[in-house]
Amino acid sequence: MNLEKKLVAIAFVALMTILTIFGSKMELKKPEEQESILPSWTEDTDTIHIWYSDESLTDYLTAAATAFSDAEGVHVIPRLVSQSEYLENIYRESIEDGVLPDCYILSNDQLEKAYLTGLAVEVLDPSGICNEQSFSKGAISAVSYHGRIIGYPMSYETSALLYNRDYLREWARQQLIKEATTGEEVFTQDENGEAESVTTTNTGVEAFEPEDADIERYLSENFPHTMNDILNVADGFDAPEGVEGVMKWAVKDIFYNYWFVGNYMIVGGDAGDDGNNIDITNDETVQCLEFYESLNQFFSIEADSVNYESVIKDFEDGKIIFTIGTTDVISRLEEAEREGILTYDYGIARIPEISDELKSRSLSVTNAVVVNGYSKEISLANRFATFIVSDYAGELYDWTGKVPANPYVYPYADNGRDEGRISAGDSAQFVTFSEEYADSIPLPKMMKTGNFWVNLEILFSKVWKGADVSEQLSELSEAIGA
Repeated sequence: MNLEKKLVAIAFVALMTILTIFGSKMELKKPEEQESILPSWTEDTDTIHIWYSDESLTDYLTAAATAFSDAEGVHVIPRLVSQSEYLENIYRESIEDGVLPDCYILSNDQLEKAYLTGLAVEVLDPSGICNEQSFSKGAISAVSYHGRIIGYPMSYETSALLYNRDYLREWARQQLIKEATTGEEVFTQDENGEAESVTTTNTGVEAFEPEDADIERYLSENFPHTMNDILNVADGFDAPEGVEGVMKWAVKDIFYNYWFVGNYMIVGGDAGDDGNNIDITNDETVQCLEFYESLNQFFSIEADSVNYESVIKDFEDGKIIFTIGTTDVISRLEEAEREGILTYDYGIARIPEISDELKSRSLSVTNAVVVNGYSKEISLANRFATFIVSDYAGELYDWTGKVPANPYVYPYADNGRDEGRISAGDSAQFVTFSEEYADSIPLPKMMKTGNFWVNLEILFSKVWKGADVSEQLSELSEAIGA
């Protein structure tokens, strides 16, 4: 390594240390200032490299590279690397004599660090797809940083409500029978001549059995859209044998809890990049967490003995009616159906509101294709990144089980795909997740909030066990200097 590169490497280590300490408090350079410190290469070659750290992407990226090569005559070489010190290793390869990645896959919460160290630049967007006409607001917010789009949305994770549709049909049936066998309220006189109300019983319809169409209509009109609705289901349902609880979810994992406060706990704004826009102690957040705390007495979930895997297994086995799942659950439940483990009808719905007054909002994480600012092939890298998230995005789910961020490709619609793939009817499950993702709050990308999520997970755990909500929020606010 020559002296100039050694000095740059030393500067990078120093910069990474500064960024870790001060995070997004650093003054953001203007685009022309940032670009001036990067190599100004213009010569194109016929080969580009893409790095990734998720092994499940190997077959997909290999197939995409082949398809792009056939279409564009460009040789693309995917490389699986360790997640450990991922960005640091990309930087070292970028300034040393190794083979640098021209583009790479990165979670949206790492984009600030990538941008401020020159490892990500504003996209060229050669096909004009990085907008809310081609992607949802949630996707564009996830890859935006101070008004600039610095990545192409590829896939995402967010949460939705899973429900056992067979059990809910039975609940609807029971409600219809109750309505049919409960007479009208009439007024009579008691022994003192005072008026009193009496609800009569229609004994003549004790054998009433609702039609399937009536059950479906009732369920459609009375589907639980809030947590209060779910509590009403729990209160008025004679659950079948084998049901151990109405609702259970991974209360120890912040990803499955954040929707309780996501609409009111502000951490960097919609794009998660504004260090001056943090508000986690407002009245609405307090109310949401107090409601969350009250749920322990209804569901009695032992936080330390429940995790996502165990909850989904309970759902597959028909032990619970509702749970919270992420996009990975679609392929998992499909497999359970094929193996005969899951034998009932189920559905996926939007995350319930907290109540009629308090709204919910899911958390999301977006994996993006990022162009390396040190690449000699920035134009080609942008073209391949565009190809991955648009032309070839419809292949992502079949190869990886990951759901594409592009809402206009398979599996959101069948689009005449070959037999054996998911049916057009089943695609509604993907659409539900896509709608949830569109309204979600992306995982913030500010480095100053790096420990925030660990601390927030601890807060939820303490609140679930009865800790004072206001006190816990104040401690969290102080911990991140908000």
